[in-house]
Amino acid sequence: MYHKPYSVERRDDGDIYSVSGRGLQVLHAPLLNRDAAFTAKEREALGLVGLVPETMDTLEEQAARAWAQFLKQPTPIQKHVYLTALHDRNEVLFYRVVCDHMHDTFPIIYDPVIGEAIEKHSHIYRRPRGLYLSIDRPDAIDAAFDNLGLGEDDVDIIACSDAEEILGIGDWGVGGVDITIGKLAVYTAAAGIDPARVIPVGLDVGTDREPLLTDPMYLGNRHKRIRGEAYDAFIDKFVKTVERRFPNTFLHWEDFGPSNARRLIERYRGSLCTFNDDMQGTGAITLAGVLSGVRATGMPLKENRVVVFGAGTAGVGIADQIRDAMVLDGLTKEDAAARIWCLASHGLLVHGMPDGMRDFQESFARRPDEVTGWRRDGAGHIPLDEVVRQVKPTVLIGTSTRPKTFTEAIVKDMASHCGRPMIFPLSNPTELHEAQPVDLIHWTDGRALVATGAPFAPVTYKGVSYVIPQANNAMLYPGLGLGITVARARLVTDGMIAAAARAVSEMSDLSSRGAPLLPMVTNLREVSTEVAAKVVQQAVDDGVARTPPADIATAVTQAMWRPVYPQLEIVGARSFPVEL
Repeated sequence: MYHKPYSVERRDDGDIYSVSGRGLQVLHAPLLNRDAAFTAKEREALGLVGLVPETMDTLEEQAARAWAQFLKQPTPIQKHVYLTALHDRNEVLFYRVVCDHMHDTFPIIYDPVIGEAIEKHSHIYRRPRGLYLSIDRPDAIDAAFDNLGLGEDDVDIIACSDAEEILGIGDWGVGGVDITIGKLAVYTAAAGIDPARVIPVGLDVGTDREPLLTDPMYLGNRHKRIRGEAYDAFIDKFVKTVERRFPNTFLHWEDFGPSNARRLIERYRGSLCTFNDDMQGTGAITLAGVLSGVRATGMPLKENRVVVFGAGTAGVGIADQIRDAMVLDGLTKEDAAARIWCLASHGLLVHGMPDGMRDFQESFARRPDEVTGWRRDGAGHIPLDEVVRQVKPTVLIGTSTRPKTFTEAIVKDMASHCGRPMIFPLSNPTELHEAQPVDLIHWTDGRALVATGAPFAPVTYKGVSYVIPQANNAMLYPGLGLGITVARARLVTDGMIAAAARAVSEMSDLSSRGAPLLPMVTNLREVSTEVAAKVVQQAVDDGVARTPPADIATAVTQAMWRPVYPQLEIVGARSFPVEL
């Protein structure tokens, strides 16, 4: 078992790091290392004399230097590599830079640049982080966790991915571990989840991407994806190991393929505190945008007509969340589903269609008699433009990864019967967006309510600046995770996810024309605090909170880790406290 050169004692006034390591052991521990910010007394006690520069920096000076170095990197991927190296060397400094510059760093450490980093994972690889679990060695799962040296109360969140459906770029095998590293970095930066209490996990079950299998530098298993019973047994062994070793942990699923994502979350969510961000998180943040749009238009949610273009894991997850919110607004589940039209790669979902459909799509399929007389393409499918013409939607959502499919003709058709059309092209990365915000604003004469899946600059039209909000899951899942951690929730309920969506929506100020439907990324810590408080309260109301706090707001604030160097206590032969 790995033994860290320090241990942590949690106190209300801050963590105390009891340091047993010396010299290079200290410098090679990212959560302990503070480079040239060690004081003279710390250097002497920790055996660091001569191992760091003589000048003693403050954290603020270090952050300024690191930011200047970041700005000098010529490309986004080189900026990503620089921040990854900083993360691996000095974790507090990394988070200080990220938190000070969220607007600029989030697209680098996560979406969209994380996509390129995953594609190049084996070529830009420098240092391992987290766990690499192989389907070829399922009996090594326990040994891998042993090597982390963590006890049952030492972990708050585990993020895992098998990398079959990364963002909009598909199967990237072992590179998927980067998506879990990035996700957990956002949990910490946005909501103060303690980075010492998280584990990123890559579940390497092979890859079907031939260029990876033939790449001599590829670091993952060199075989096709394992599916079926062997896959399920591997996942089940992993989940049972997590349950046994870390009974209070929140398990976050990320970027699983459509054949696995829904069935896995449905299999485990009734007995495990778990959440699939692609389904539930994407659905909830989109719902938050729709709820803001409802406030802007004045049309009750249950009266809206919603078209979802892209009926994969994310698209159906969005449809699920909107349907359930319409039920809370007074509709039956059947009537709510009837107000949502979903299109897959072969057109509108219709029962009995020749191409068939996945089981999770069936609840949103239309009866054949509903679409009698609708125009079909050469393959017999009902295309998007015909659905818009027939349905006259008030909400159009894109998760198709098919760029430029929200055409001028389709958008103008929608806007001709809707005063304030809600149009959300959400596909990632940026080049896969269904439409550009500038076009949507111009084609609708400034009437469209727009949210996107990636960051875009404001659009100026007829003297009005339209701020384009990113329907970024980072607005929601970090606060959800913080709330779960504070409440020590046994399960993640539908009510907790809906509470998170309402909290995000309520933080948007729609009083001026052009105002964004969602809060901006720069306000993430404030947003996460509000979301966490609402989630804790809902966990209490739903009876799943193991430790209901007496004062929720105070408990949430005190639970948030902040990027400051912790207090140190030197232990061992030369043991004495070190004052900062």
